[in-house]
Amino acid sequence: MKILHTESSQGWGGQEIRILEEAQGMQARGHELVIGAPATHRIHQEAEARGLAVADLPLARKRAPGLIALRRWLSAHRPDVVNTHSSTDSWLTSLACATLASPPALVRTRHISAPVARTLSNRWLYGTAAAHVVTTGEMLREQLIRDNGIAPSHVTSVPTGIRPELFFPGDPGEARRTLGLPEDGLLIGIVATLRSWKGHRYLVDAFARLARPNARLIIVGTGPQREGLERQVFGARLGEHVHLVGDQRHVAPWLRAFDVFALPSYANEGVPQALVQAMMSGLACVTTEAGAISEVARDGETALVVPAKDVDALAQALARLADDAALRARLGAAARAHCIAQFGFETMLARMEAIFARVSASRAR
Repeated sequence: MKILHTESSQGWGGQEIRILEEAQGMQARGHELVIGAPATHRIHQEAEARGLAVADLPLARKRAPGLIALRRWLSAHRPDVVNTHSSTDSWLTSLACATLASPPALVRTRHISAPVARTLSNRWLYGTAAAHVVTTGEMLREQLIRDNGIAPSHVTSVPTGIRPELFFPGDPGEARRTLGLPEDGLLIGIVATLRSWKGHRYLVDAFARLARPNARLIIVGTGPQREGLERQVFGARLGEHVHLVGDQRHVAPWLRAFDVFALPSYANEGVPQALVQAMMSGLACVTTEAGAISEVARDGETALVVPAKDVDALAQALARLADDAALRARLGAAARAHCIAQFGFETMLARMEAIFARVSASRAR
């Protein structure tokens, strides 16, 4: 199949990484993939670096030039399927397809749990313009069915798949030496774009209450909350114990260096890639029930789950794991086994391939 992925987002995080990982995986299965995004956006540049075909499409705003450019591209290249990912590119693609005599099948992937407004226009976008809707978690699927009246047969949950050959337990000491991290003491880590809803500020507050002199908090990622977090760390006099190490292209070594992983998100989550990566790496995790996290994090079984924005509960969970190596080992092993069974990379590709094939064949008929 010929498959075009469109993305209007200027950000960089799990959504954009999934698009590129999935595209590479589908390309390896023999399909023809193109990433359509503005050349100034990071996903366009990252796609080129990965050897994927790219199309410079002005999709940053819901404006006529983007609609015209997209319509021309679709007419010239005639893909079998277009997979859209954000609001702006979904609207532009839907309108472009609606004006073509023989449009491709449109699949809309919904990555976040923010509510979709109950409007007639959104009902058309999700229920009519899209041949099928994909969500990154079952809770997101149920939300669209319950709140937006989307037919259950019209929407499928396909969580992001993670490569177990890249994320696996390793020697923490070796990882720490390689990364220049202290080899002694407890390392608590988070890998996430520095956005408000990821809950970094609650994690810093909880870490301050942990009162473990040999503990350190490693924050991997970049984003709009960095300056605020730096001020928070400075104000709490945690500079020697909290380290913001910025964006890291390869996060697996960082995960292998950690003793505990925390993701205290409070909104806008599907099944977070970083959480699945941490669990697949055999880490004991502390998280919340935001979005579809409950599909991977089961309290006391595969993780410790605390209420969102509850600093006391988060601090208590961190302390519990800090003091109980056996609990860390048990949760980490159970988490890895669960993620390998349910969130494998090839499983995701097979599910997406089946959806693309079905909607493409239906449109052809």
